[in-house]
Amino acid sequence: MTSSMQVIMDAMPMLLQGVLITLKLAFISLCIAFVIGLIAGLMNTSNSKILRGAATFYVDLIRGTPLLVQIFFIYLGLPAFLDIRISPEIGGIAAISLNAGAYIAEVVRGGINSIDKGQVEASRSLGLSRFMTMRLVVLPQALRRMTPAFVNQFIISLKDTSLLSVIGIRELTQNGEIIISSNFRSFEIWGAVGALYFVIIYILTRVFRLLERRFSK
Repeated sequence: MTSSMQVIMDAMPMLLQGVLITLKLAFISLCIAFVIGLIAGLMNTSNSKILRGAATFYVDLIRGTPLLVQIFFIYLGLPAFLDIRISPEIGGIAAISLNAGAYIAEVVRGGINSIDKGQVEASRSLGLSRFMTMRLVVLPQALRRMTPAFVNQFIISLKDTSLLSVIGIRELTQNGEIIISSNFRSFEIWGAVGALYFVIIYILTRVFRLLERRFSK
């Protein structure tokens, strides 16, 4: 019988290929999600009831439905309704981006609301517009406070990419399933997949913490 170590070594090239795809999906999705979350968070703190209502509806809708349902709806349901076709990668990135964007929007809203209102009033009394006050006074401070939450959301979204295997994206989890279907060594392959996720997340966490400490200074 082939040794467990040999099974893992034989599977490693394909698993590492899945790691690269996982990281790519997570990075692209989080960049888009940050823009979505920032816009939705700013809308949620605006004086306009319409903007606040739209942002609240988006956040509640996303947070109130499972990510797996969102993936199927964006990749299968919406294209069927519009009579179009989209690639699994586009559908997966859209689903992860919209999902993460809703949570980032709440982080942004909380970070902005955590800034002392006296600073806003002082800035406005000095003649700064609401936009300039937000850009020059509020957001620089709020972003520093939001950094740990952003890091946490990146890690969560990276793990969420494993759900994209259900629509055929050959990320780490999907590649693990393909390998198991050929060698039936579930224990070794799933152990290797779990170890790779752990290593990736551990390294990213340490890097982000280092950057966070430097950014806070």
